[in-house]
Amino acid sequence: MEQQRLPNSTLILVLGILSILGCCFYGIGIILGIVALVLAAKASAIYKENPDEYTGYQNVKTGKILSIIGIILCVLSLAITIYFGYKLGWDAMGNQELMQERMQEMMGQ
Repeated sequence: MEQQRLPNSTLILVLGILSILGCCFYGIGIILGIVALVLAAKASAIYKENPDEYTGYQNVKTGKILSIIGIILCVLSLAITIYFGYKLGWDAMGNQELMQERMQEMMGQ
């Protein structure tokens, strides 16, 4: 019997990589990471039913790990953005001069 490629194994790997790259874009990486994890869970279930029939499980495992890393980085990035938005003020987040003034005030305290 010829082995088949596991469904979405390459897509899961690509989404895992994009979830890491997307962590700098205000949470897009979280969405990509969650989609990759859902697809990885489905692919893992298919593979575990009959492992001799499918190839590409290594891509699924790698994509799953990259997705978890991407989600963690996105959560940290969002937490840092929210923290500085709270500390400096949301109006300063879009105004570089105001942000520099408020950061200097924080450093002086």
